[in-house]
Amino acid sequence: MHPLPHRLLTPWLRLLSLPTQPAQSWHLSRLHDELHEYRHATTPLSKLSESSDIHFALHRAAFDGCPLHLTESELPPASALMYSYMIAKYTLRWGFYRVVGGCCKGRRDVREVVNPAKERKLDVVAGRHGIDKEEFRRVAGRLRLIYFQAQAEAT
Repeated sequence: MHPLPHRLLTPWLRLLSLPTQPAQSWHLSRLHDELHEYRHATTPLSKLSESSDIHFALHRAAFDGCPLHLTESELPPASALMYSYMIAKYTLRWGFYRVVGGCCKGRRDVREVVNPAKERKLDVVAGRHGIDKEEFRRVAGRLRLIYFQAQAEAT
């Protein structure tokens, strides 16, 4: 991993304040999942998205004190476009969960970046933060219609 992007992303990762995952096995599992998804991506946009997920996993692991390394042949190319996409994607998800948490018993401390389009992941997030799963899914479903639709229309 090149040191310049890592130094530039460190303040952003501090802002996100995601729960620290000190186990290297946790980070390796995420990275393997993302590499699998990248290999199966077929469109340029899906390749860009999955590439950003791999780079996010690597930077988050290093930020959490568990640096991971890939060979040049395993690592998808990084570019300004990929980093811009990554920052926008994860910041939007982070903001989404902060709003959903705030609407569910005022839980402003929800700091997550998992894909909110997947119902099972919403249940995991709700459980992790002690929020009723049904209420969390209901609020997230309504907010998704507004939050991500507005983003799509802006592009």
